[in-house]
Amino acid sequence: MLKKVKQSKSEKILLIFLVFLTFFSFSSFYVIKNKCLFVEDVDLKKMNFIHPENISVMDISCGKVVIELMPKVSPNSVKRFKTLIQNKEYDNVAFHRVIEGFLVQAGDLEFGKKNNLNYTFIGSGQSNYGFIKPEVDRPFNFKKGTVAFAKNKKGDMEDSEFFILLDDAPLFEGEYTPLGRVTHGLSAVEKIKHNNDSEFVLRPDFIISLRMLSSIPN
Repeated sequence: MLKKVKQSKSEKILLIFLVFLTFFSFSSFYVIKNKCLFVEDVDLKKMNFIHPENISVMDISCGKVVIELMPKVSPNSVKRFKTLIQNKEYDNVAFHRVIEGFLVQAGDLEFGKKNNLNYTFIGSGQSNYGFIKPEVDRPFNFKKGTVAFAKNKKGDMEDSEFFILLDDAPLFEGEYTPLGRVTHGLSAVEKIKHNNDSEFVLRPDFIISLRMLSSIPN
């Protein structure tokens, strides 16, 4: 007759520890694999906008990002940005420059397209729209969530590249042209891939699409 062997207290503790360790390992693996966990769910149908004509919506890998443009602050630059959006120029363009916790930058239409990515020259490309002068004279608080045009290499003109701030940058006032602010979905922007060793990203994330709210089907 077989006797039932009772587990000692230490064996029970060890078993519980192993079960907990297994669960923790699988949970950690899932969290690491799914970088989009804990990202704000942006539902446009539940939102009301005072000036819908100035709302743009960017789709990226972790969700939607709502940007409120400010034409009263930078009329010419916002007009350019809207033109680029309306012509779908930003679709499949890389976030080629990312500084973790500070900013993400995209918009190189020449060397940053998904089907024509050029790591050698990305960040120096031009659009077919020509350069415009920055609008930096009006006061603007460059706080977290600000969207602004980047400058060309000479630092005196702007074209199509833009950045989104992930932290306050008061020293940017008077240096860069503000376009608007992210009102919803900044947590998705914070998940954009970065490189620990460089500002420029190999195998970067891309803008899936960038549209004006008025062109998005209900």
